[in-house]
Amino acid sequence: MALCEMTGRIHSVQSLGTVDGPGLRSVVFFQGCPLRCACCHNPDTWDPAGGREVTVQQLAKQLLRFRDYWKNGGVTASGGEPLLQAGFVKSLFAVLKQEGVHTALDTSGCVWNAETDDLLDVTDLVLLDVKMPTEALYGEYVGGSLSRTMDFLVKLQERKMPTWLRQVIIPGITDTEESLRMLWDTEKRFSCVERTELLPFRKLCTEKYASMGIKFPLAHLPETASETVERLKMVWNTWNQEEK
Repeated sequence: MALCEMTGRIHSVQSLGTVDGPGLRSVVFFQGCPLRCACCHNPDTWDPAGGREVTVQQLAKQLLRFRDYWKNGGVTASGGEPLLQAGFVKSLFAVLKQEGVHTALDTSGCVWNAETDDLLDVTDLVLLDVKMPTEALYGEYVGGSLSRTMDFLVKLQERKMPTWLRQVIIPGITDTEESLRMLWDTEKRFSCVERTELLPFRKLCTEKYASMGIKFPLAHLPETASETVERLKMVWNTWNQEEK
């Protein structure tokens, strides 16, 4: 089968996004995810058999229609967990790279295999979601393993892969300075990390859960106040200044 005829399953395409890597970007949300994050906004991407089937050629053609609108941007593969379809994403990114497109991979880093390794060959930037600061919290709120994410980060370090760390600031769970310090220490240990993004917890997904007949695990929590995120950013900057 020709690479452009390879098929994958996607949930949707966002033509222009501003929070999924540098610049204005198009974002592909892939189907399938092995995790069950308590704060997940896309439960409709969990099922690997959901969404719609597309070929590499079809998807690349759709994405390239938006290229005139990308400002210092490109294409981001998100999900779901795009690493579950690493071979397909690799073929898509290879086509896009031939067109001079910047490629970013938004992942939890929960899968490592030969296809993942090959995908990184055509990836310009990894957005690595460090969802919780400890193994215990990963088990409680993610259903995965922090150690897998850290092992993935070690692989990125070995490749000198440009990486952004990301974490959702959830009231009462990851909004403490102790939690922030663990994330800060991770950034400082890995020179491949260019920046860390603190993302506010939002509940826009509540109606989606209700329509699917699924309980939203964090429905009882308030959304993150902008003041909380700004306070943590100030603490982060203070630590950076103290290190210099």
